[in-house]
Amino acid sequence: MNVGIIGSGGREHAICYMLSKSKKVSKIFCFPGNAGTSSIAQNVDLNPDNFSELEKNCIEKEIKLLVVGPEKPLVNGIVDYFKGKSIKVFGPDKISSKLEGSKIFTKKICQKNNIPTSKFKICESLKETISYLKYSNFPLVIKADGLASGKGVYICRNFDDAKIASEEIFNGKFGRADQILVEEFLDGEEMSYFIVTDGKNFKFFGSAQDHKRVGEGDKGKNTGGMGCYSPSRLLTKDLEFKIQTKIIEPTLNAINERRGVYKGFLYVGLMIKNNDPFLIEFNVRMGDPECQTILPTLNTDLFDVLISCCDGTLNQININFSKLKSICVVLCSKGYPEKFENNIKIKDLDQISLLENQNIFHAGTLKTKTGIVSNGGRVLNFVSTSDNFSKSRDETINLIKKLNWENGYFRRDIGHKVI
Repeated sequence: MNVGIIGSGGREHAICYMLSKSKKVSKIFCFPGNAGTSSIAQNVDLNPDNFSELEKNCIEKEIKLLVVGPEKPLVNGIVDYFKGKSIKVFGPDKISSKLEGSKIFTKKICQKNNIPTSKFKICESLKETISYLKYSNFPLVIKADGLASGKGVYICRNFDDAKIASEEIFNGKFGRADQILVEEFLDGEEMSYFIVTDGKNFKFFGSAQDHKRVGEGDKGKNTGGMGCYSPSRLLTKDLEFKIQTKIIEPTLNAINERRGVYKGFLYVGLMIKNNDPFLIEFNVRMGDPECQTILPTLNTDLFDVLISCCDGTLNQININFSKLKSICVVLCSKGYPEKFENNIKIKDLDQISLLENQNIFHAGTLKTKTGIVSNGGRVLNFVSTSDNFSKSRDETINLIKKLNWENGYFRRDIGHKVI
């Protein structure tokens, strides 16, 4: 079968790599892909938000399965657009995608279904927000309601921080804002928990801990993710039971009640406190860089997983992961997450020899006539799996040192809590 992958990041390169190993996949097309995907698939320079142009390309290229990597096409209704057509789309429909598209939508579901989460207040103007903040306890969290590429979350230590965050959101930093979410700050340790679902059944699809802060020791500004380890050290049978029964099942039931059809990955962002899970957020796709960290430990054919979700037959397959410890370290452009330069050449990238347990997944890269150049804040993902987290991290850092890209920087302490 010919498969199309939507997206251009490290997550999409990892999905592309895993699908390229399946004997059931004939050819892969990436819309638009990156320099890494170009070596195992055909990149198509097309805006995936143009659904009619995408459909035309799928028909021409005989693509029968579309895998949606990022959230924006899902929130914009790509699954609904292709409904009833001959092309299967792996991902949730528009109603289901509101779980990520609107943080307020998710909070209301939590409130109605007693899903454990932080206390919150919805404010509908800057004036109302400022008035509420004057009598609030700090620290607290302020969130933009809509999509913000993982950057619309502010942890505010005092009133001044909160005022600046509120002004930035209402002044349109992440697009038009009619509402804002003010949340209680949850103290604990973060965990990412993943499932796949076919609309009726769901199955576990890995756990991880992301490192969002730009600086070592988890300091500095929030980013899209500086690195990750998997599996999470926090996950136990007891905790998993609580996550599934208190958070996932009531959420999927609430989506079904709203006549949504949830097929695809669900990322459950959690705060764990005293072995109890509290929902921070949902993402309606695999996380990035969690995807790059988890997929190399998957023993089951990824194509089988995706197609069973589309066909509603997830209960008929077993999903198996290895017991290996996986670490991903992200190499970023200097200046990220603030201002950074693009089009900086990455020399000798193809000269790095990788062992079987190692991967380099491209994110912000572009293939040009003169070689590979940077094309984003997060540029490359270095991944290693082994029986030991410390060994995995050492291997990834050694690969980064071998590359010696002068415009890059990375965190050396990914996985510090487990190591």
